[in-house]
Amino acid sequence: MKDKRILATGYNGVPTGIRHCEDVGCLRETLAVKPGEKHELCRGLHAEQNVIIQAAYYGIMTQGTTLYSTHKPCIICSKMVINAGVKKIIYLNGYPDPLADEMLAEAHIEVERFTA
Repeated sequence: MKDKRILATGYNGVPTGIRHCEDVGCLRETLAVKPGEKHELCRGLHAEQNVIIQAAYYGIMTQGTTLYSTHKPCIICSKMVINAGVKKIIYLNGYPDPLADEMLAEAHIEVERFTA
């Protein structure tokens, strides 16, 4: 969001044209991978990744924007958010990733939990 306008949206899900884990099975469940670990063992992308990709696909600049998310970003999403130039993150639910917190703070990205 920039200047009170939604620039792009993202969602948790698989890349376009790829079968969903509901159809082929979830490797993370099969291997009992804990949340926050081995992100590469997943067919899907996080919403933060998808919103940055959608912005790039349609030529929308993300520098100086605010990202709204249901969850605080994981480390992979945090690194992407930093490089995308996002200045602020507003999230609803926490996510246990101390390295993500550390890097977002080091990048001077404002992180705020939404409260109604």
